[in-house]
Amino acid sequence: MPVEKELLHRFTFGEGVTKEVGMDLKNLAATKVGVFTDSNLMKLLPMKMTIESLDQHGINYKVFDRVAIEPTDASWNDAIAWSRQHDFSHFLAVGGGSVIDTAKAANLFTVYKSAQLFDFINAPVGKGMPISEKLRPLIAVPTTAGTGSETTGTAILDIPSMKFKTGIANRALKPMLGIVDTLNTDSCPTAVHISSGLDVLFHALESYTAIPYTERTPRPANPLLRPAYQGSNDAVKYLPRVAKNRDDKEAKRQMLLASSFAGIGFGNAGVHLCHGMSYPISGFNKTGPMYKHPGYAVDKPIIPHGVSVALTGPAGESWSMLFQFTAPSSPSRHREAAAIFAGTDVNDPKIARLSDDTIGDFLFDQIARFLDNLGVPRGLKAVGYQNSDVDMLVKGTIPQRRVLDLAPGIGDVSGADGAEHLTAIIEKSMSY
Repeated sequence: MPVEKELLHRFTFGEGVTKEVGMDLKNLAATKVGVFTDSNLMKLLPMKMTIESLDQHGINYKVFDRVAIEPTDASWNDAIAWSRQHDFSHFLAVGGGSVIDTAKAANLFTVYKSAQLFDFINAPVGKGMPISEKLRPLIAVPTTAGTGSETTGTAILDIPSMKFKTGIANRALKPMLGIVDTLNTDSCPTAVHISSGLDVLFHALESYTAIPYTERTPRPANPLLRPAYQGSNDAVKYLPRVAKNRDDKEAKRQMLLASSFAGIGFGNAGVHLCHGMSYPISGFNKTGPMYKHPGYAVDKPIIPHGVSVALTGPAGESWSMLFQFTAPSSPSRHREAAAIFAGTDVNDPKIARLSDDTIGDFLFDQIARFLDNLGVPRGLKAVGYQNSDVDMLVKGTIPQRRVLDLAPGIGDVSGADGAEHLTAIIEKSMSY
């Protein structure tokens, strides 16, 4: 039975709820809908259900099926140009984070017809302009359990010329409705389930350990520039089950729900170090290591987003080092995270006896074991990076102030860009 959650955003969750999208748009009095998806999904159940529902309810729509996996500035501009031609009253995204993020960008730049891409991209990479105009209603139908993009105001893209990822983060981008259908991940390959599930995991962990909002400085002078940020959930329990058996319906259902909840969490609290470092790891791969992750049907180098986030997680003693920075801000939360990975609670003697100084070491061990069981590459060297690439990766991470400034121990060091700490972490992330 479908369940509707009224949180910071509305989403419908249940089996077959994609079939309601035509009725939803009819109730919204949509006159012309821009539907965004990719060429592969055009052949699969999620889009079949979507088209049937739109036709059944007499919705006027046009389909853009050229969304790129791991979108770039070029692919965004393609979608934006198409959208501006049609001036849609409503937007509908059916796909993973790449599709939903592309639809968010198309919506934004259809309203801001004369704006350039870098006007709204986060500073210091772009101008980071505030969004003051009301955007068109966007409905998001996720087909992966990963990005949580159906619940967030964040959209991420790759800038190949800069060799890193960046994005736009503003609550105005948040979809008005997420339709989270448990049927829609059935066609995902196991590799996609694992990578997207890792994103869920680190969304929850990083947002839960980010600098508390009350301690963030400086605060934006203009409320419109306030970040759309504010966890742990069942990803630790259910991701290994999906990895073992992609037909485990209960596990896939729980991962979808975990993805949405983690999206709500990081959409308000933000993420920090692992995500910040992941952007150049993915970006430089296209001209550097040229790594192509197994299980992805693409004809270009790719380190899937969830994998790129996880690579700096447990490497060497880097996780211990990372939590050397973050644990002092909230030892109790780090202790809770350690307990969750250990499959217990904070009252368990093996957790309770840990001092605040040793929580990072214990968490490193638990996360390393967890990722090993999923077959995640063991550090940056496993995807082709070398020690000579460290400086390049650090330089690509430093502009990611949107997330770095949320990392206790890096984001709260006044006047420091974090280069020294980042260098040490990336060096130890080469292998474990």
